[in-house]
Amino acid sequence: MAYRTPAHRTDAVAEVLDALRASRRAVLTTHLNADGDGAGSEVALAAWLRAQGNPATIVNPTPFPEMYRFLLPADGEDWVLPAGSADAQTACDRADLAVVLDTGEVHRIGRAKPMIEELKTVVVDHHPPGDQPIGGISFRDPAACATGELVFDLVLAADGPWPPAVLDGTYVAVMTDTGSFRFSNSTPACHRIVAELIERGSDPEGLYREVYGASPLRRLLLLRAALETLEVDPESGVAWMTVPEDAFRSLKASPDDLEGLIDYPRSIEGTEVGLLFRRTSNGTKVSFRANGPVDVNVLARQFGGGGHVRASGALVDRPLEQVVPEVVEATRQAVRAAQRGNSAGGGDVE
Repeated sequence: MAYRTPAHRTDAVAEVLDALRASRRAVLTTHLNADGDGAGSEVALAAWLRAQGNPATIVNPTPFPEMYRFLLPADGEDWVLPAGSADAQTACDRADLAVVLDTGEVHRIGRAKPMIEELKTVVVDHHPPGDQPIGGISFRDPAACATGELVFDLVLAADGPWPPAVLDGTYVAVMTDTGSFRFSNSTPACHRIVAELIERGSDPEGLYREVYGASPLRRLLLLRAALETLEVDPESGVAWMTVPEDAFRSLKASPDDLEGLIDYPRSIEGTEVGLLFRRTSNGTKVSFRANGPVDVNVLARQFGGGGHVRASGALVDRPLEQVVPEVVEATRQAVRAAQRGNSAGGGDVE
């Protein structure tokens, strides 16, 4: 059975395509510390726009992840401009459309916000809506497995074209946000999409190897240092660890090197929620991952963050030493509340 865009999305797809086709010069952005879905979706949509003659550029609030630069074509390094640079400001000044991918909240696009706030804006996102939505044309659906699924809808409705960067960016977006097709958002639609991408030329083995099979040594050394901080509370079903600041600095690690660390506390037998903490220049970054009925999107919003039901994050403007015990205790309470809800017939939260 071939993939079909869900009927409830078709009007939004048509509206967004009209805006994209009317644009002569677009600028794309995503959330702070872009992940595979944000970066892959950007590259895919930028490649599609460029195939239409639109010299789209990517201007992110934080540096484009090195681990996803392989998605750019050989001549595509100039697609990505650092948000603080004069070239990025010029690109935004010359643009007539901004496309925000994989987030719909103002505070999540950081310093990109003032650069695009005067532009007509399209938002393409699969997260639940937050308290500070970005305005403009909205193409949002939390039922999508990834923002990459929504980008696929757009390119499919446009009948292509499908250059390699469109295929591979979309594939990586879907692969990474479904945990290599392990998580509950690995829907039948998700698998139909990747089947079509493979039929059109994506290489599953090669893309998996690029993302997961070529870790620099510093990433494993950072993992070793973080595992030494691992704590487990088997009674509450909460496990957590902290990225040591000295190890992060001495190894010259980057945010890319944190990819997958949260899965270690989450994977411990009996764990309902895994947590990862890291000190940053702006406070404390917290990652939340759930195995059971706890809605960590709600939990993260208690600390000014958000995300998905099973995977969320927050940046808390306070020292690590204060944040860790508060977040751990709030997580314990959330687990207890979810378990009480289940025992009363509340069921799982999806």
